[in-house]
Amino acid sequence: MWCEMNALNSSVPEAIFMECHCLSTVGVAHCSRIPSFQGASTVGCNLPSSSPYSLLLPSPLPNSFLQRRLEPVVYQKKLSFQPLRTLKGSIRAEKQGWDVGRFWKTLSFFDQLPSPGKLFAFLIEKITDPSPSKAVKPMDTSGIVLVAGATGGVGRRVVDILRKNGQTVRVLVRNEEKARKMLGEDIDLIVGDITKASTLLPEYFKGVKSVINAVSVIVGPKEGDTPDRAKYSQGIKFFEPEIKGDSPETVEFIGMKNLISAVKESVGLRSGKLVFGFEDNVSRELPWGALDDVVMGGVSASGFEIDPSGGENGRPAGVFRGFVSTANNGGFASIRTKNFSIPEDLSAYDGLELRIKGDGRRYKFMLRTSRDWDTVAYTIGFDTVKDQWQSLMFSKFEYDGKLNPTFVEGPFQLPISTIRAYIKEPITPRFVHVSSAGVTRPDRPGLDLTKQPPAVRMNKELGFILTYKLKGEDLIRESGIPYTIVRPCALTEEPAGADLIFDQGDDITGKISREEVAKICIAALGSPYACDKTFEVKSVIPFSEPYTVDPENPPPEKDYDVYFQTLKDGITGKESLEQTPFSV
Repeated sequence: MWCEMNALNSSVPEAIFMECHCLSTVGVAHCSRIPSFQGASTVGCNLPSSSPYSLLLPSPLPNSFLQRRLEPVVYQKKLSFQPLRTLKGSIRAEKQGWDVGRFWKTLSFFDQLPSPGKLFAFLIEKITDPSPSKAVKPMDTSGIVLVAGATGGVGRRVVDILRKNGQTVRVLVRNEEKARKMLGEDIDLIVGDITKASTLLPEYFKGVKSVINAVSVIVGPKEGDTPDRAKYSQGIKFFEPEIKGDSPETVEFIGMKNLISAVKESVGLRSGKLVFGFEDNVSRELPWGALDDVVMGGVSASGFEIDPSGGENGRPAGVFRGFVSTANNGGFASIRTKNFSIPEDLSAYDGLELRIKGDGRRYKFMLRTSRDWDTVAYTIGFDTVKDQWQSLMFSKFEYDGKLNPTFVEGPFQLPISTIRAYIKEPITPRFVHVSSAGVTRPDRPGLDLTKQPPAVRMNKELGFILTYKLKGEDLIRESGIPYTIVRPCALTEEPAGADLIFDQGDDITGKISREEVAKICIAALGSPYACDKTFEVKSVIPFSEPYTVDPENPPPEKDYDVYFQTLKDGITGKESLEQTPFSV
């Protein structure tokens, strides 16, 4: 018995199909080979992001890969089951009448039908030549890093380092002329404003795998600044500050809400994405249709229905059931969905996890990357444990194209609780945000504000800048996106390289270079130790001492994982607020 699921790429409306087959010995026309996937942690198929709508396999693909072509089928509400019997030795298929009516109902269920000539050619090929006929090109699994606030002090350094590292970068800016002058004419940019959701169009974020957000409300001296903001950038000498341009609420809170909404589909959620099934108050159904061996003259029949209490803990579940027969040289039953009218974007995820209740049979699961009827399918096989709910976890798969050794003729049933896209472990951050030290201090009970930095003392005068920065942080933590929140102390134009202090709880003061913060953000993207962490950072150099680097003897590159490994989950500094509500 085989289970198949297919999905399509970004150039056309895509679809996901699911088929389950019970295969007999009568010829490889009813069989397909199963690739050996390497490194899938939860399920047996990886989904790299070669395009924002792709459900693809790892690159490079396994050496031999079958171009499996799917036949059509119809939904059967009522099925009569034959007695279960295990087939041993050679199978002799008995001759039975062919249901031509069900054959045409099968074809008519699906939106796109093969031509008679194409269907005939498909059947002949399956009988005479089961081998793969085309090589499958390796697929690009890299993703784009989006840098928001790319013309700011930290943002432009992030862009420069990423590009030097050979990473594909896209920048989100408000001023195209300024960005190209600063970052180069060849920079991949999108013009938008996070404070205006209408400017953040979905197509801007296709292919984006991760985000570094260095957007911040603009603060400057009341007496004015130089065109390149030299007074602000020096970061050490005090000046009387004021907000320039949009308010902290608009930038740090509303802007953050808009940015998260714009990128969430592209970068993915830690909990994954429900493709089909029923979870708590969330459900998603798909248009399933049967695709049985009637298309090749067989008599096997299947269907799919929702059982309101057939899932775990009495929840609903989809149930694929039917019977399979070797009569008329048949031997498979399956279900498949119609093409999706809107493509399913799973490019942010690494695989698909099926939660099913087994019946002891072997199934096959397939993905397709084109909406065409007759196209390449990527295939894995899995065994089920009878009467046991299980999440499918594959480590190796067979390449046989031979008889299914566990084939049983007769009725079958496979309840399916969920099909979910997942991000494989260890999960690394997909959204790195540059915030600020001090965001929890304005409302902290018993704090001596006279000993705090200007932004803490002047939080109210600066439009509650730190209060809204904290609210923006909370939006990230609540979004479900794997994140890192970096809270630098006072930012300077000094070079990177000084020894660092990482801390949590929002207590430290000091200074740190913008270049160092940029390096920390980039390192966080690749570190599972930084995932879902919030921390403050400063250098060990006091304010009174300038920090310089000898170009002939630069400091060694840091291993930021050494710092990230010291961080703990759940510490934000809000613990000290004792649930005191913000005053805004």
